[in-house]
Amino acid sequence: MHVLKFGGTSVGSIASIKNVKQIVEARQEPVIVVVSALGGITDRLIATANKAATADESWQQEFEFIRQRHFDVVSGLLDGEDLTNVKLFISSTLDELCNIYRGIFLIGELSPKTLCTVVSYGERISSRIVATIINGAQHIDSRNIIKTIKSFDKNICDFDTTTPLVEECFADLLAGRGAKVYVMGGFISSDAKTGEVTNLGRGGSDYTAAIIAATLKAELLEIWTDVDGFMTADPRVINTAYVIPELSFVEAMELCNFGAKVIYPPTIFPVYHKNIPIVIKNTFNPSAPGTLIHNNPTHVSGKVIKGISSINDTALVTISGLGMVGVIGVNKRIFSTLADNGISVFLVSQASSENSSTIGVKNGDAERAVAILKKEFSKELEMGEINTITAEHDLATVAIVGERMKQTPGIAGKLFRILGLNGINVIACAQGASETNISFVTSKESLRKAINVIHDSFFLWDYNVLNIFLTGVGLVGKSLLEQIRKQQEYLLKHRNLKLCVVGLSNSRHCIFNREGIELTNWEEQLNASTEPSNPTILRDKIIDMNVFNAVFVDCTASPDVSCIYEDLLQHNVNVVCANKVAASGDYEQYRQLKRTARNRGAKYLFETNVGAGLPLISTINALRNSGDEILKIEAVVSGTLNFIFNELSAEVPMSQAIRMAREAGYAEPDPRMDLNGSDVIRKIVILAREAGYHISKEDVEKHLFIPDEYFEGPVEEFWEKIPQLDTFFEEMRQKAAAQKHRFRFVATLEDGKARVELREVDDQHPFYRLEGSNNVILLTTARYKEYPMEIKGYGAGAAVTAAGVFADIISIANIR
Repeated sequence: MHVLKFGGTSVGSIASIKNVKQIVEARQEPVIVVVSALGGITDRLIATANKAATADESWQQEFEFIRQRHFDVVSGLLDGEDLTNVKLFISSTLDELCNIYRGIFLIGELSPKTLCTVVSYGERISSRIVATIINGAQHIDSRNIIKTIKSFDKNICDFDTTTPLVEECFADLLAGRGAKVYVMGGFISSDAKTGEVTNLGRGGSDYTAAIIAATLKAELLEIWTDVDGFMTADPRVINTAYVIPELSFVEAMELCNFGAKVIYPPTIFPVYHKNIPIVIKNTFNPSAPGTLIHNNPTHVSGKVIKGISSINDTALVTISGLGMVGVIGVNKRIFSTLADNGISVFLVSQASSENSSTIGVKNGDAERAVAILKKEFSKELEMGEINTITAEHDLATVAIVGERMKQTPGIAGKLFRILGLNGINVIACAQGASETNISFVTSKESLRKAINVIHDSFFLWDYNVLNIFLTGVGLVGKSLLEQIRKQQEYLLKHRNLKLCVVGLSNSRHCIFNREGIELTNWEEQLNASTEPSNPTILRDKIIDMNVFNAVFVDCTASPDVSCIYEDLLQHNVNVVCANKVAASGDYEQYRQLKRTARNRGAKYLFETNVGAGLPLISTINALRNSGDEILKIEAVVSGTLNFIFNELSAEVPMSQAIRMAREAGYAEPDPRMDLNGSDVIRKIVILAREAGYHISKEDVEKHLFIPDEYFEGPVEEFWEKIPQLDTFFEEMRQKAAAQKHRFRFVATLEDGKARVELREVDDQHPFYRLEGSNNVILLTTARYKEYPMEIKGYGAGAAVTAAGVFADIISIANIR
């Protein structure tokens, strides 16, 4: 024999009740069906009673809605004599209810006893409807067999009275006689002594079904609801959450206690003691396997935790004071006082020194808890033995659950590490010796992010996720997006890395999508956006979205964009930038960004600031981290200037070489930005700082090859004047060529000082054979003193710069 419980959504419409009929009539074994009120009716019953109690005459319209709702449902399910009989039952029953409402309206009072009677009508009517539509079903009035007694302000089941009544009621079923299907309402009951109508409180229909199943020793308790089973996390928060196939009773209880609203926690107790399995099924998807809860669940290989649950209605009450240390009975007084006043505690965290105790309660109970505890400990407060009793509101509690955590070391370490890396502050935490549940409290704003990072780390270990915000969609940004698009499938399949671009912006507009922006048509989406864009908007939106494993990518050259790095790093958003402003700007700001990244456990990466995709900065850091000392740096790090001097020849004068650099995309539209050496100066400053030297742009000695007057006036004037220098440079070139020399614009760091200059190099120098726009760097260190380390390769161009940015992004995921 099975006991089937159908919740409000399962009997919420004509279609869903037909599903219930089909599910029940397909059974071969005897079944007892427990049903809730029609979906939404209980809330309507309560709302109507409250209106009547406050002399609000609109209670009558609410009541008519309730009446019509029931008539509409039965008219869509039944016909003929069955329809007539059920309508008569509904009419007479609701007439009783209407008289109760009139009484409430006249006296202006709604007592708890009257409210219990009012809400009972939902299950009384729904159970009669379901019993009528199921062929051969017999109806049972739950009030006759489920008996309660009062405990504080709640009605609890009186098993001594209930058990014999249930056994007697279903004696024929147990003996194999009479009807095969019985239908009864859940939730409703009656007082064991007075016979007055009571109810089992929230989740009472689940509890009713469990009481029946346990009493009659059913083979299985089936809870039919509107979800496929217990999920690994709340699917409204985690779109990758999936159904947990099996749970132990303990795991299910832990998940229920911490917010998983699949079943009501007390449901588990009666069947657990009788070792009766529970299965969670979906009325709207009956073929889904659901979740089976029993004593010996099968564990999926590699899965240590079973699920994540959360409560967003959390407050922490903290009692602290040195007078608590070593004093026996303090906690007894705390919990006894709270229990005597009907306040439930769901989390306890205490310092080992015993100088403070923190308890988790609902927000609505927090101030009352503080008041009664201050009263209980008034003498200790007066004497200073207890310093404060305070409440912190609007928090959230998260629990990870799994019985296998006990056999697996390092779970708590992994949990708190990933929370810390994502900037999620843990306010309090608790873990019992059973190690089935690790719970922690955080801010309500961090709840979504916390659940995401935990789910990603513990359930989707098949791949890591990086959520990318990209600003700047010019040549580099556009190339980067195309590289990401092409590599997404490969990285997911072969490197277990999922790249999700969740934000894009240019100087005018921005788009955001938590689930990811489709990269095949990102330009159309961005052009169609009406959402304005500026650095402040970007910063606020990124922080507000609060996504996990976030990476901000700056492919602009904007000083204003660089100003938001600090705030993003403070919120544990990793920063990757091709923008050189921050790393070469104010030295203290540069150091502050590095400190913030280190302190927050975030990454601040700018490899492409020098040498595009060449591993220059990372190599310098690797050398220093391993104990080496950078003594000297010589570098050709302007792909534009190197291109110009490589193109310079008898046939190509200086003015033409500069035009060719611009046409090839190496030089800026105003090439003076490259010719004035400012870009090279920024780069040597960055390299010097990464090498451990305190240097600013103003400290760099400049020896430029274009006279200062050429940098004045509009760019059109520059193009008119620059041919005047062609003869001068041709003479220089001829002299150099005669000696087999070439020109290179070299940045040098030596003895803690930096300079940039045009230098002639001979055919034996490493800089001599530097083709096209390539860059080269020589690192002289304590270890590489006689033979400097040489790094050479493409140092300019959108594709290689984008590839360097891409490499920085991937390094954040720690994959190789």
